Amino acid sequence: MIYFILSTFLFLGALVIVTWLHNQSWLDIQTPRVHPFAGGPLISVIVPARNEGKNIRRCVEAVLAQDYPKLQLLVLDDRSTDSTPVILTELAARDARLVVVHGRELPTGWAGKPHALYQAAESATGEWLLFLDADTFLHPNALSAALASAQKTGADLYTVMTEQILGSFWEKTVMPLVFTALSVGFSPRKVNDPKSRDAIANGQFIFIRRAVYDAIGGHGAVKDQIVEDKALAEKVKWSGQHLVIADGRGIARTRMYTDLPSMWEGWTKNIYLGLSDHPGMLLLGAFGALLALMAALVLPAWPLLGLTWYANGGGWMALAVTAEALLVWVHILYLRMKINHLMGISRWYALTTPLGAGVFAAMMLTSAWKVLSGQGVTWKGRNYKK
Repeated sequence: MIYFILSTFLFLGALVIVTWLHNQSWLDIQTPRVHPFAGGPLISVIVPARNEGKNIRRCVEAVLAQDYPKLQLLVLDDRSTDSTPVILTELAARDARLVVVHGRELPTGWAGKPHALYQAAESATGEWLLFLDADTFLHPNALSAALASAQKTGADLYTVMTEQILGSFWEKTVMPLVFTALSVGFSPRKVNDPKSRDAIANGQFIFIRRAVYDAIGGHGAVKDQIVEDKALAEKVKWSGQHLVIADGRGIARTRMYTDLPSMWEGWTKNIYLGLSDHPGMLLLGAFGALLALMAALVLPAWPLLGLTWYANGGGWMALAVTAEALLVWVHILYLRMKINHLMGISRWYALTTPLGAGVFAAMMLTSAWKVLSGQGVTWKGRNYKK
């Protein structure tokens, strides 16, 4: 009887928690495609590039192919040692709208990306600035759509969740779960609520009024922040300006990582910074790691235990435990299939949920250990500690 009671409590709790987890990520504001502007303000697109030889050509060519007529593109070559400088020189010779800014040595007290963006912004002359990561590729209508939506919503900072390009097995297994977890920590509806202090931006695509950017101190005000996008969003929202986070599918695509090692390095860095940002985040991280571990270990074992119990004379209670486990599995698979479909991958990757949850739990625990031990993280060849 005790096993049946425990299973029933777990069954009810799992249904509530799983449903709640998957109801946090709604992006109510869309970024629709629009007709190109006949005029409009000058938009300065700023791309930081440090050893981005794999991405920079595609990123730059997508910006230069915009249907928006008034744009300026500044790419900050952050002391790259790969093919990035050669590619930029070639592209700049073909299109005068591309200005290559050569990055200076990183000063004491600055993180790498804020310093790169700060230097490029010094040369930008647009009324709007778009900070764009080198691994993000714009649809030709992206600038027109972002400007139209920002004007419609009255946004001072307009950021979007870009469509993710997921190629490898590990990307398709882990990344959808990571984005679900992010939506729990930073609900889009709370971010878009002016009464809430929740603030976050996606550094892959940050569209901001130049006047607002200057008023908050630009990237100089967040110079020591590795997660500079979140820090910039907080500066904007907490100063009374209007922050909007929207659905960017259809206007921009991003390939964050290409394999498990790069994904591990990138997300442990991001999670580390999130956990170290506030002591309370460690508790939230511990809760997230516990849920992930339960998904990785308990979900596969639960129905097997019920069947084993039934085979050993468990009777109707063993069948009930098995049914509860299978119902939870069906509920999770249904929700994960919906997420995977929205992210453009096969619904059958929902079956890898326990494996992906195990990897995510390992990333959470590794990041927590880095916080508690003071080890810090390495990113783009630079070491950072909080």
